[in-house]
Amino acid sequence: MSLSAAEAMPKSLCPPLKWAGGKRWLVPTIFELWNKCGRPRLVEPLCGGLAIALGLMPPRAVLSDINPHNINFYKWLKRGLRISLPMENRAESYYAHRERFNDLIELGQARSEEAAALFYYLNRTGYNGLCRFNSSGRFNVPFGKYRRIVYREDFSTYRHALARWTFYCGDFEAIELAEGDFVYADPPYDVQFTRYAQQDFRWDEQVRLARWLIKHRGPAVISNQATDRVVELYEALGFQTRILKAPRRISCTGDRTPADEVLAVRNLRI
Repeated sequence: MSLSAAEAMPKSLCPPLKWAGGKRWLVPTIFELWNKCGRPRLVEPLCGGLAIALGLMPPRAVLSDINPHNINFYKWLKRGLRISLPMENRAESYYAHRERFNDLIELGQARSEEAAALFYYLNRTGYNGLCRFNSSGRFNVPFGKYRRIVYREDFSTYRHALARWTFYCGDFEAIELAEGDFVYADPPYDVQFTRYAQQDFRWDEQVRLARWLIKHRGPAVISNQATDRVVELYEALGFQTRILKAPRRISCTGDRTPADEVLAVRNLRI
């Protein structure tokens, strides 16, 4: 990225959640593509940890995800969330808060401010920043055993930045796209584990997403693990592709070897 482009990057906010496969490292690359398009409305159909949106800081954005719990957290973040529950890096506290969070789900209170606060705590304290639910919809990530965790209680600084961003939970095909929208998609990796939410995101979902993206007349960008079939899928649909080295910031084995990731682009040049 040129010096002028780097200087043009907006002042960003740090993603508040820890997210496996987070794309903060990719922000300069996506910014350059988005900037070429005149910084239009950003649409993320699988917004995950919000690293790209908070890195680009677009004036307008539509941010969607199939996981209702992180969307609930973002909606409260937009209101200037303040957390008052005790947050401790102890297994006893973690499992007590996890049980309370699952109780709220079963009681139909998963959209509450308390649920948003608990989700943040569980995300920061749980193992490897995972977001995992069983088939019954219960959060089942174990305690993380971190030496030290810095918790945040006041999120009021996010209120202004998110003021014109729209969050909703649902299937990506339900999003109403405008022709000039800049669409960035970061689906779950093409790996065996896919239960990011109560629903699975398997290979047929990867294909459905790719086919939905080619219907968009505006710029579309996707990143994913560079498995042979992912690269072949997007190249066959007319995307330009580039293989990038992605840092591994979260690894259950301690392996920090950069991983191959594919960046696929339509209706603009890499």
